[in-house]
Amino acid sequence: MSLLVVGSIAYDTIETPTARRENVLGGSAPFFAYAAGFFCPVQMVGVVGADWLPEYTEMFQKHGVDTSGIEIVPDGKTFRWSGKYHKNMNDRDTLETQLNVLGTFQPKLPENYRRAQFVFLANGAPSTGLAALEQIQGADLVAADTMNLWINTTRPDLDALMKRIDGLVINDSEAMMLTGEINTITAARKVSAMGPKFVIVKKGEHGAVFVSEYETYVVPAFPVENVVDPTGAGDAFAGGMMGYIASQQGNLDGETIKNALVYGTITASFGIEGFSFDRYKEICRSDIDERREDFRKMTSF
Repeated sequence: MSLLVVGSIAYDTIETPTARRENVLGGSAPFFAYAAGFFCPVQMVGVVGADWLPEYTEMFQKHGVDTSGIEIVPDGKTFRWSGKYHKNMNDRDTLETQLNVLGTFQPKLPENYRRAQFVFLANGAPSTGLAALEQIQGADLVAADTMNLWINTTRPDLDALMKRIDGLVINDSEAMMLTGEINTITAARKVSAMGPKFVIVKKGEHGAVFVSEYETYVVPAFPVENVVDPTGAGDAFAGGMMGYIASQQGNLDGETIKNALVYGTITASFGIEGFSFDRYKEICRSDIDERREDFRKMTSF
């Protein structure tokens, strides 16, 4: 199987109520790719500048992520984002955004990437996702993420993208923004009517909801006592979910979907226990499976 992700690659400066980290690795594609890499091989597409550190390329390659789709702009600077989390660690303020090379990014997929069976268009401009889809030949499953910025500023492109994907991953506030509905299930059904066959609504510490024409599943989040840095948790959730689906050859029966949602939330739960990729680099698949068993015991009645 082959799983392809297209998205942003960033250097983040993060401030929480207890700590601050400058210029740590972030971006939707890296968090997705590393999380998915616990389950299957991953191909990553993105753009960086001359400030990209070779150690990150090595880190991903050791984890089973093919980085040949990362474009390095020799005279450019990598996308940068700065944010400050509130005391509850759920809400945050964006302090600064520097698009840099991401602002003019046009994805160029290597030839072997164009035959990917499973595709995830991680958070980025809808026009970037559309450009990537023009280069992909007959994927079995295509899913995407989005955010309030694209809903507010590039709605026509987002509407066009939703007509070409099988699934959309979105958080609850974005689902409400997109549809005008305050009820999560109603909002998800309205989003599905815009094109996607299924919609997954992320609800942060309250888990996630899967909605399709035929099925609805609700999965709680894994309880984490020490939340250090929530950045990238949504991308890691999507990575764990899609990685598991790809490892099951794209089977979308009820059991696979429920397990994919659980593995998504379990994988994300590790990431928030450290800054950037610190915690992910300490674990392996067996740790995820062990926490998955703990989760099963917590939710079994």
